[in-house]
Amino acid sequence: MTFLWTLLIGLIVGVIAKAVTPGKDPGGCLVTIILGIVGASVAGYLGRAAGWYTEGQPVGFLASVLGAVLVLLIYRMITGRRS
Repeated sequence: MTFLWTLLIGLIVGVIAKAVTPGKDPGGCLVTIILGIVGASVAGYLGRAAGWYTEGQPVGFLASVLGAVLVLLIYRMITGRRS
């Protein structure tokens, strides 16, 4: 069930991260949603590693947005070099 919540939050967070982060995105909406899901997962992993969350505890919304923004910025750096 935790994974499903991560997916749902990731969908919403991907859209918010794209709106919050200035600049042009190399990908479309689907890429942004995937980055949001990955960002929510990264935030959960880092939060559990730091001891902020226990296993099975959902990641906070703000942490998910920050994780998605981080992943989006990394994605922009990687795809910007290819072009």
